[in-house]
Amino acid sequence: MDVEAATKEAEAWRAKHEADYRREWVTIAGLHFLEPGAHTAGSAPSNDIVLPTSAPPVLGRFVLDNDSVRFEPQPGTAVMLDSHVVTAPIELADDGAEKADELAVGDIRLVVHRSGNRKSLRVWDPGGELARGFLGFTWFPIQMAYRVTGRFIPDTTNREMQVMNTFGDLDTFKTEGVVEFTLQGQTLRLRPFTTRPKRFYFVSRDASSGQETYEAARFLYADLRDDGTTVLDFNQAYNPPCAFNPYTTCPIPLPENRLRIKILAGERAYPVHPTLPPS
Repeated sequence: MDVEAATKEAEAWRAKHEADYRREWVTIAGLHFLEPGAHTAGSAPSNDIVLPTSAPPVLGRFVLDNDSVRFEPQPGTAVMLDSHVVTAPIELADDGAEKADELAVGDIRLVVHRSGNRKSLRVWDPGGELARGFLGFTWFPIQMAYRVTGRFIPDTTNREMQVMNTFGDLDTFKTEGVVEFTLQGQTLRLRPFTTRPKRFYFVSRDASSGQETYEAARFLYADLRDDGTTVLDFNQAYNPPCAFNPYTTCPIPLPENRLRIKILAGERAYPVHPTLPPS
């Protein structure tokens, strides 16, 4: 192992991760689950969906009809989609599609989010209270003892799994096998999800969860090599966004991904527990 190169790789990954998370997850300011029918949205308190104060008093209506969500703009509002003003009702692709439709009004962004079989409206506000109050990232020192090579053991057939998330909904993930590795003198296995060919997504917890690290889970990505091995660098294990933002939906680790050892590497626990404001 080239320790200097591996250390620089972990440092660069952490820097990119922090920038990406500050942009995409820290700024989430709301998650509004939709019931069948129409929902008015805007900053006025009389709306069904109350948006940040910088939004227009009435933005329009979001209509859930079966599994589709239609946005009906309020005449005279400058709601943008792909740099064009939305002037007529439009059906919105949710974030389970290849490309979600993102509405924008000023700095506020809105996307239809799928959580299991439910749909919601996710709201971003870079000037919101959660974004302003974010306490940052805290990491363990980079340690090469927590960078290990694992062996991929494929299942006989690929399959899809229903995985509970933090809002009690079932999300679907593809899995193809397990990764076996040695850490702290123990032979361990984790089951990753496959996000694209040869790309593994690990959702796990360990004996440090709820103490030194976030209680629900931490995430880790790794690539499958052509020789059937993969590098698990736990220095890159990170907190899911639900560690600091209550408006995010995160998968809960499978029972087989709950390790009995402490992995004191990667991101430490966020200093406070996020809670939803009273409804």
